Amino acid sequence: MKSFFRRHQVFLIAAVLCIAQAAWAQSTTPKVTVHLDPAKTEIHWTLGGMVHTVHGTFRLKGGVMTLDPATGAAEGEFLVDVTTGESGNSSRDGKMQNEVLESQKYPQAFFHPVKVSGDLKAGSGQNVTVGGTFNMHGADHPLTLPMAVQMNGRDVTATTRFTIPYVAWGMKDESTFLLKVDKEVTIDVVARGTVDGLSPAK
Repeated sequence: MKSFFRRHQVFLIAAVLCIAQAAWAQSTTPKVTVHLDPAKTEIHWTLGGMVHTVHGTFRLKGGVMTLDPATGAAEGEFLVDVTTGESGNSSRDGKMQNEVLESQKYPQAFFHPVKVSGDLKAGSGQNVTVGGTFNMHGADHPLTLPMAVQMNGRDVTATTRFTIPYVAWGMKDESTFLLKVDKEVTIDVVARGTVDGLSPAK
């Protein structure tokens, strides 16, 4: 009986040591940090309609992400200034800001990354996906972004496209009996910034 407990005690100690070693290795893994440049980042939106398609832009307010390359775990925030949304038509934009986006009440939209799938390496182009939570109009929504990433030294450019089902997310449908518009907006992003901590390409 004593030998039975002794064997299980040894097994338990070994298991604890393995877990501790794995946790230590994970905690000492160098982190990768991405900083986006609001002045160089482009956010374009497209809204289709029965008569014509409307194009417009938003501006990035700031963005930073920290990534553990060993696990893909990520954290940070990419912040969009909703009040900068415009299409070049002041009357239409005022209606969009006041009635659809309600930007006085919800002036910001932000994406919180949680997981990066794909292997980022310095000095090369690659495709990754970034999963996380997108908050707009005061509510959180799960969102996964497919990204094409190109790096040149510390400089990084990432492009992505996704849709926002703004009506399903609680925003006003601007369609009328005579004028129909889509209930989803397509977003195209060209994000530019810098990255630190990446392993060299093999």
